[in-house]
Amino acid sequence: MTTTIAGYAFDDDLPTSPVSTADLDLLLSTLLWSDDDAAALARAGAVLAPQVEAILDLWYGYVGSHSHLVASFHGPDGQPSAHYLSAVRARFGQWITDLCARPWDQRWLDHQHEIARRHTDTKGRTDGVDSPQRFVPLRYLVAFVWPITATIRPFLAAGGDDADTVDAMHTAWFKAVTLTVALWSQPYDPDRW
Repeated sequence: MTTTIAGYAFDDDLPTSPVSTADLDLLLSTLLWSDDDAAALARAGAVLAPQVEAILDLWYGYVGSHSHLVASFHGPDGQPSAHYLSAVRARFGQWITDLCARPWDQRWLDHQHEIARRHTDTKGRTDGVDSPQRFVPLRYLVAFVWPITATIRPFLAAGGDDADTVDAMHTAWFKAVTLTVALWSQPYDPDRW
């Protein structure tokens, strides 16, 4: 995606993440991340990029069908904000492609920390939404790893690769999503992260 997305410009000057590249290396080691995973994730990115809108349709349908999840997108009237849902959707789509294609360096860490903050202390501000739910509950962020992983497999398979390649892409995606949620958990309890 090359479109300008409100609140999501990778070249923005963001504060430095409190998560260091050394911390990132330890997380990657914990996830058993390998060069093969990196190659599989890059292939996944190529397969997923043209399908981003369909992926988001599925994920948004899932979130919208669960009142406890869609509550994170409520506006001040206690109802889902179409503006907020739309703005987050654009950034969520870009996250898919960036997760697969961007180098995981300090700039990427800084960007992940900005996303993390938007789940916590700055939730809604980017889009001018005063949501009654001041943060996304961490338990749902962690639990969301599974639906985001399980539902991506058919999209990966649509690329026409053999079963082993699809398995490798799916494993790499699962590890990458787990990594980002681990990073996004940092602002929830910085002292014990």
